[in-house]
Amino acid sequence: MAGLKLISILVLCMFVAAPITEAITCGQVTSALAPCITYLRTRGAKTPPPNCCNGVRSINSAAKSTPDRQQACQCLKQAAGSVSGIIPGNAEALPGACKVNIPYKISLSTNCNNVR
Repeated sequence: MAGLKLISILVLCMFVAAPITEAITCGQVTSALAPCITYLRTRGAKTPPPNCCNGVRSINSAAKSTPDRQQACQCLKQAAGSVSGIIPGNAEALPGACKVNIPYKISLSTNCNNVR
């Protein structure tokens, strides 16, 4: 009986002490998507470079929760507003061009609070 209690307590401690995932930061988002700048500024750009798509995939896979997706959305909007010459259509097309399904439109008009 005492052994069962000890095992139960150990299992509970494992769940309580499990590592807590850190929230996505704007630094992560901007560094992951920095290779996309040329694509985002080029009229008629067809295909983003592979390292750009790798960054899109890494941010998308890191944004597992609603707060993470909302934070990533805010960071994308912030970055887009601070980089001159971005073509809005290229930004919106980026996930599709990289064959990544992002649950919101990449646009300065996106309401990140509505991202789920």
